Amino acid sequence: MRSKAHDEPARSTPAPSFWQRAAFTDEQLAEGLVAGAIAGPVISHDRRNVLWKIDRLVSGDPDLQFGLTGVDRMEPERVLALMADAAGFDPSPEVRDGPVDVDPWRVLPRLVAAGDRLAQAAERGERVLLATGHPHGLIRLYAAVGELLTTHGGRLLRQRDGYSWRELGVRRRIRYVDGVATFGLRTMSMHTHSPVPMQHLLEAETPDLVFADHGFAGAAIEAGIDAVSIADVNDPAPVVAAEQGRTRIVIVMDDNVHPDDYWPCFQAIASRFPP
Repeated sequence: MRSKAHDEPARSTPAPSFWQRAAFTDEQLAEGLVAGAIAGPVISHDRRNVLWKIDRLVSGDPDLQFGLTGVDRMEPERVLALMADAAGFDPSPEVRDGPVDVDPWRVLPRLVAAGDRLAQAAERGERVLLATGHPHGLIRLYAAVGELLTTHGGRLLRQRDGYSWRELGVRRRIRYVDGVATFGLRTMSMHTHSPVPMQHLLEAETPDLVFADHGFAGAAIEAGIDAVSIADVNDPAPVVAAEQGRTRIVIVMDDNVHPDDYWPCFQAIASRFPP
């Protein structure tokens, strides 16, 4: 089965200039988020799927924990309320079916907060690690942010590029794509929830800031590293960690649409950097 990044039937197609900092209104960015299916009705995860993932988290399923300990201690209704507040959908546990909506006006302030922290990192010359467990969706956003960071004085880390290990009889590898750490087999970057790749990265060097998702973000938060993370509406672990005071900025949105469609996210982040 192909990922939704390749199955999206209709999407916004940004011109190349959309990936260069430009002046957009908040309304234009919100419209872009909905047009690209980053916000609005989530096409990949319905209400039943979100509730199922929450049940798996609180039941102790490590695949939903992203390397975070202690995120399975809340009642499912409390986790649902946190996700509903972060995304902007109906928090009623009585609603079992139907689509899940992400409010673009909940997404934009978190992107702005992410931009503020990333711009601060650049100004301070901090060491920043970019990493994704969703290379087929988020890679262009992270790569564009990496260019912003280095242009404004930040330092991108690339530790353990090509590092490999054997797990469950399979050789696994860390590979950087446009400055972004990914997990994969041989030369193929793959989707993963596992915290293990980030754990290997952190053995080599501790960054000042991590911008990541899935297990890459979870392992960083677990290690006490400042992290800006992206989480889908059915990935509650980082949101629970934020409620516990262990991390601050978690951007809840669809995390695997077509890479080009994340241009509003880039523009919102870029707007917080100096001209």
